[in-house]
Amino acid sequence: MLYVGCSGWYYNHWKELFYNGIPQKDWFKYYAKVFDTVELNSPFYHFPKENTAKTWYHQAPKYFVYSIKANRMITHMKKFVGTKKLIKDFYKVTNVLKEKLGCVLFQLPPSLHYHEEKLKEILDQLDRDKKNVLEFRHPSWWNENVYKVLKKNKIMFCTVSGPNLPEEFVKTADDVYIRFHGKENWYDYNYSQKELKEYAKQIKTLKPKNIWAYFNNDANAYAVKNALVLKKMVTEEYKS
Repeated sequence: MLYVGCSGWYYNHWKELFYNGIPQKDWFKYYAKVFDTVELNSPFYHFPKENTAKTWYHQAPKYFVYSIKANRMITHMKKFVGTKKLIKDFYKVTNVLKEKLGCVLFQLPPSLHYHEEKLKEILDQLDRDKKNVLEFRHPSWWNENVYKVLKKNKIMFCTVSGPNLPEEFVKTADDVYIRFHGKENWYDYNYSQKELKEYAKQIKTLKPKNIWAYFNNDANAYAVKNALVLKKMVTEEYKS
């Protein structure tokens, strides 16, 4: 399956660029007509409540799937130290999404460098029944030992397109997860047709069971435009 969408749907600067001036209360409904998935970033800033997750579940069409970003208390403040209960509580919230839950994304801070012990500490706390994704922000994590350990544990290594990070397409599980933040500028970058075409080719080469691709370059609604183009290009690649 191919899941391509944006990292969030609630951006005030998309009011005219994407939502064509429709009322805010109808933004998600409109978004869900264009895309079949979204990456929820708000839980990173505010630990979500089960009632909020119920709202997400009921507002979405049957075909819609959410990927959800873990709270920063886990990843950035405590940096996975003593977070077993926090992670368990976060998973409990994600369970409310039932069949509409896609992946659970854990984004590590740039200050966290690779250490074999730290990787083990992280993996020991993850629920293997979930589609877990680790997004690293320090280049030291792009190494064969990390790939090997994640493959063994069937955890997705998040392919990242962002400034000063290796743009290497990595597959460590059946599925592949990709985040597009902007090559030269965080969140303010418009991917060219040529760049998106190359990404589509690389995705096909990996032969994933499912593809999860989210655009976080929300400035000027680039995310919407780029996501629609990539989805079309990947579909065409698989037809060829």
